[in-house]
Amino acid sequence: MALFDLPLADLETYRPEIDEPDDFDAFWTATLDEARAVGGTPTLERVDTGLTQVVVDDVTFPGFGGHPVKAWLARPANADGPLPAVVEFLGYGGGRGLPHERIGLAAAGYAHFVMDTRGQGSGWGAGGGTPDPVGSGPASPGVMTRGILDPHDHYYRRVFTDGVRAVDAVRAIDGIDASSVSVVGASQGGGISVAVAGLVPDLRAAMPDVPFLTHYRHAVQITDGFPYAEITQYLRVHRSPEVAAQVWRTLSYLDGVSFARRARAAALYSVALMDGTCPPSTVYAAFNAWGATTGEAPAKEIDVYPYNGHEGGEAYRFPRHLAWLGKYAA
Repeated sequence: MALFDLPLADLETYRPEIDEPDDFDAFWTATLDEARAVGGTPTLERVDTGLTQVVVDDVTFPGFGGHPVKAWLARPANADGPLPAVVEFLGYGGGRGLPHERIGLAAAGYAHFVMDTRGQGSGWGAGGGTPDPVGSGPASPGVMTRGILDPHDHYYRRVFTDGVRAVDAVRAIDGIDASSVSVVGASQGGGISVAVAGLVPDLRAAMPDVPFLTHYRHAVQITDGFPYAEITQYLRVHRSPEVAAQVWRTLSYLDGVSFARRARAAALYSVALMDGTCPPSTVYAAFNAWGATTGEAPAKEIDVYPYNGHEGGEAYRFPRHLAWLGKYAA
C-alpha cells in the first residue's frame, strides 16, 4: 500500500478529540475491583523443552471473572536474584504457541510472561489454549463486535482485564521483581499493552508496536482493512442510528487513546506509514496522548518505518526493545 494517511509532520502533532465517557475511570475501577475480588493465584508447572539455558513454566492464572487464562513463563536457568519481568500480549487471532518459541527475552536475562488471548489462537502460529466462556449477542466474524452493544459485555473488556491480571499474576510468582514489570506487544498485542499501561500505574516500560485498538471511529473512516472493518460490516447490517450510537458508546470505553492519556510507563512505540490495518494516524493519536492526564511527562519515543505496512519492524524491534528495557526496566 502506498502512503495514504496524513503527512509525517502532521502525524507528529495529531491530537484528535475523542468521545471519552465521563465515567471511564469509574467503569474500569469497578471492572478491575470485581476481577480481583474473585481471588486466585497463578499455578505453575515446569515444561520439559529440552533447553538447557532457559526454563519454561506452563502458567494458569485467574483473569476476568476468575476464568483460567494460560501463559508461558520463560526464565534464564539458574537465575540469581529476582528478575525483571516482561508481559507480552499477542496479535489478532494468535495464541501463545509452543513453549520454546519465545525465549529471546529470557536469554537476555528477563522473566518473559506470554499471555494467551482468550477465544483466539487458531488464526496463525502454533495455537492457543484459553477459551472465552462468555457468550455474545449477534456479531460479525471475528471478535470486534462481540458484545458491541454494551461496554460491560464487550470482548475486549474481558481481554484488557486478563492483561491487568497477567501483571498481577507475574508479580505474585517467586523469583520475580514485582517492582519491575513491563509490557510489550504488536498489533492487537500492542493495543492490549497500551490498555494495560493505562490501567496499571506503576509499570516500568511499555513497548507497543503498530498498535491496534486505538481511535476506532477514525480507523473505520480511513481504512477498509480488517479487523476494523468488522465494525463497518456490523453497522452495514444493523443500520439504525440507535445501534450506531450504542456501538460507538461501547467502543469509547475501549479506546487506546484514553488508556494512553493515563499511562505513566516509559513508552517505545513503532509505526509503519503504509499500514492499512492500523493506520498511522491511529497510532500517533495514542502516542501523542501518552501521559497527558497524569501531570507527568513519561519518556516516550516512536520508531517510524516509512516503507512498511502492518508488518512494521518485525525482528528489527528486538534490539530496540532490549535497549529500552535496559534503560528503564533492568
